[in-house]
Amino acid sequence: MLNVLMLIAGLILAFWFIGNAMGFLLMLLVAALVGFAADSLVPGRQIEHGWLGAMGAGLVGSWLGTLMLGRIGPVLMGVPLLPALVGALVLVLVVSVVRKRPA
Repeated sequence: MLNVLMLIAGLILAFWFIGNAMGFLLMLLVAALVGFAADSLVPGRQIEHGWLGAMGAGLVGSWLGTLMLGRIGPVLMGVPLLPALVGALVLVLVVSVVRKRPA
């Protein structure tokens, strides 16, 4: 009986962990898509390091956008899409201005 209970508890824990890991990975995917969208809306190639840079821009942009606008609009996998896009656009514009400034 104890073996069956331990097996059920292990299965529940495994499904919980897999579900949380998949949610986290899907959140990173949405953040990367938001970063790519922001990069494509700004003229020229601004974000370096490919999808990793886009993911970082999406995550930081989501944080900045939520600070500026709050949690408005649709939320997909924990990422508020409108504030994330606005924040990522601001971040990409700031990076492009800083990068083009002479040293």
